[in-house]
Amino acid sequence: MTRNLRDRFFAARRLTVDLVKPLSDADATVQSMPDASPAKWHLAHVTWFLESFILRDHVPGYRAFDDSFAYLFNSYYEAEGARHSRLARGLITRPSLAQILEYRSHVEAAIEAHWNNLPDSALQLIELGIHHEQQHQELLLTDILHLFAQNPTYPAYWPEPVLRDATAAETPALGWIDGPSGIQSIGHGDTGFAFDCEGPRHDILLQPFALADRTVTNGEWMQFMNDGGYSEPRHWLSDGWAWVQREGIAAPLYWQQDADGQWLAFGLDGLRSIEASAPVTHISLYEADAYASWAGARLPTEAEWEVMAASHNATEGNQLDATGAVRPFASHAASMFGNVWQWTGSAYRPYPGFKAAEGAVGEYNGKFMSGQFVLRGGSCATPRGHVRASYRNFFYPHQRWQFTGLRLAQDV
Repeated sequence: MTRNLRDRFFAARRLTVDLVKPLSDADATVQSMPDASPAKWHLAHVTWFLESFILRDHVPGYRAFDDSFAYLFNSYYEAEGARHSRLARGLITRPSLAQILEYRSHVEAAIEAHWNNLPDSALQLIELGIHHEQQHQELLLTDILHLFAQNPTYPAYWPEPVLRDATAAETPALGWIDGPSGIQSIGHGDTGFAFDCEGPRHDILLQPFALADRTVTNGEWMQFMNDGGYSEPRHWLSDGWAWVQREGIAAPLYWQQDADGQWLAFGLDGLRSIEASAPVTHISLYEADAYASWAGARLPTEAEWEVMAASHNATEGNQLDATGAVRPFASHAASMFGNVWQWTGSAYRPYPGFKAAEGAVGEYNGKFMSGQFVLRGGSCATPRGHVRASYRNFFYPHQRWQFTGLRLAQDV
């Protein structure tokens, strides 16, 4: 088990570095919006996490690589003291990208040197550190995409186009699958890793329902747009309609029309024609909810989604395996996982009996259980093996720079 943990740890660390190899120092420094972080900051933050909670706390005599890094690269851990403003992360021009990579190597070497003497509590934090790193791998890609989308030349992070499923050119008709009703159990109950917010496992009562057998496609979203979806207030939540009006929203993020009126979408492989049969992505909860209303359906609850996903293999689907441009692509495979995160209509709140862990790591999830909604299933930018049926992602309802989409639900 320890050897497997060691292999997974160093594999995750290598992948993060591989993801930034196409970037210049300038690419890695700039912050495109408050919700995003510079690539350089991601690289350093996940390393600070390991240095602080493993080396500092479990290796006697360890000395920090640079005392200023605790201030620069702490994210939101109040117990760890003062930190640099999130809004100003893009102003950290120094240390350089090369120095951050040196920092990563230093911390990895120290963990390797002391591995055999780490207590079980530190090895548990290594496991948490792997999953923390994987979360930031996805954020790296989505933040790079948002950054490059601000450049009027639309540079490609990775020029080679994403490989498509040649058998999935035609969109199959939307089908419905009845879900189990009555008293069901949700939440993590296995012995493997899970974040604290995934438990405790508990019972919940489900009324009869059905889920769509696939996510909504770009072509279907265009029908919504052509039918005045963004201009008809009756489909929108009040906050969503105010957001549409205030921000001038008329299409998913990264969509634009060319001189001939054809829709294009910017991705990590550049600006390309929209694939009608691929899942729609980069939509907010507000947009997902409005589409569901327009379609005569609704968003699933997270409990409905989880009980349906429990029988699916979470390692299947279009997920991140290696460096390169990623996009959702059309597929006839009936997987609940990958391609796009799926908005649910469930607020991100604690499960019955939830208790945050002691110490700074207890700030990891629990304190964010306010004003956000749950997404399920992972995306094309989620490292394979990171998600499971009980995994709860969460974002604010207006956010859409992640690979977010939707799967419809209905009462039966």
